[in-house]
Amino acid sequence: MSKIVDNTDRQRFEMPVDGGVAFVTYRKRGTEITLDHAEVPAELQGRGLGSELAHATLTAIRQLGLKVVPRCSFMAGYMRSHPEFSDIRA
Repeated sequence: MSKIVDNTDRQRFEMPVDGGVAFVTYRKRGTEITLDHAEVPAELQGRGLGSELAHATLTAIRQLGLKVVPRCSFMAGYMRSHPEFSDIRA
């Protein structure tokens, strides 16, 4: 699994992959983090990187002790299909 980086200046979790960067943008407020948008560069799509990005992002959020508000449809769908992350849903 690729390494995820919390780029607080840009308010996004980033996963560098093959010269590109997949990312999830967020907004933090108190103990909640709202996930607004997930993106995998077009040239890297179709390799399962979106799921890898979602898993790594949610794992990082769990480690930060935050609760997730998934506004991004991809992240919301990932959380629905992966109940192991239901404990961090706000």
